[in-house]
Amino acid sequence: MTKTDLRKLWLQVHKWIGICLAIVFVPLSFSGSMLVWHETLDAAINPQREIAGDGHTTCSTSRYVYAAQKHMDSGHQISSIRFEDGHAVMVTATDMKLPEESYRPLNRTNMWLDPADGRLLDKRGRSSGFVPTMEQLHGSLFIPMYGRPIIGFIGLAMLVSSLSGLWLWWPVSGSFSKGLKWRRSSDTYGNVHHMAGFWVCVPLAMLSLTGAWIAFPEIAAKLSGTTAPSLADRMIRMRARPLPTTNLDVDSVVAKAMAKQPGPLAVITWPTEQDSAWRVAVQTAGKPAQVSVDDKTGEASVGGGNRPGRIGQTLRRMHDGSEMGPIWQGMIFLAGLLPTILGVTGLVMWWRSRGWRADLKRRTKATRAQM
Repeated sequence: MTKTDLRKLWLQVHKWIGICLAIVFVPLSFSGSMLVWHETLDAAINPQREIAGDGHTTCSTSRYVYAAQKHMDSGHQISSIRFEDGHAVMVTATDMKLPEESYRPLNRTNMWLDPADGRLLDKRGRSSGFVPTMEQLHGSLFIPMYGRPIIGFIGLAMLVSSLSGLWLWWPVSGSFSKGLKWRRSSDTYGNVHHMAGFWVCVPLAMLSLTGAWIAFPEIAAKLSGTTAPSLADRMIRMRARPLPTTNLDVDSVVAKAMAKQPGPLAVITWPTEQDSAWRVAVQTAGKPAQVSVDDKTGEASVGGGNRPGRIGQTLRRMHDGSEMGPIWQGMIFLAGLLPTILGVTGLVMWWRSRGWRADLKRRTKATRAQM
């Protein structure tokens, strides 16, 4: 196969990936860009959750539990509490009624409490609101159970599209700098597509690869030498209801966890029908430490639960920009917006090429008829 034939092949691959996936990849990229600044967006959209003072928790954990129970919907049970300095305490309550469809997770409601006195600041379904909607779109395309693997395959396709686009951008002859010239095409859409594609192809390839890694945790775990729950296990956990009654109260669980691993509380997760242990995440100098407290015996131990390995954590941070600094976050924010330009310009280029090819075919046919 000659270089010209190879170029034609990659052009077809690049073109049809773009045409077939533009309708889903544009919203995926846009939602990813929005989620880079999810905390800022959430705070701007929901000012009622803003707290006064330094945000340090001053009440016992049971005080927050009691405050949330007063506002909890009937048939719900508290399943977790999340603490973060400078933010409201977030209590999640789970509907104990199982959805009829076996692939749907349990319905959950979040309540935000003032750390100072446990006063209710806001209450909303876990999947409602702008940021949760963006998370569902970006993480599963609103498709229960199978949405995540679909996202993974789209990520792999976009990785191929990014690399093939770089191949097609590379000048056939001349130096590298020739490719950076604006007027590589007589068409404005083509020039915009070539220029935007060059600047975004490497970040887009990185985001596509890391997104696929996140979407296929079992494969990623095997490649990195760690463990990850299977799809069936994840579905069971999504539908695991918290125990209606526990042997231990939350304050004693916190005391046992602090005795094993002192530090500020991060998250407390209630025991479920599938797992009788409380999970207490504690902030440390490095990554959060997790303490498991058995609800039956009261025995506490550091560790437990599935956590991504160092490679998985690094790739996730690269993908969502968390703890990566404003420069990296700005780069992946733009890398999520530019595919919209690439999608529009690419579709226009394809549509116009159909027009001139049809016109060329008519002219050729007319010429042959005259001969």
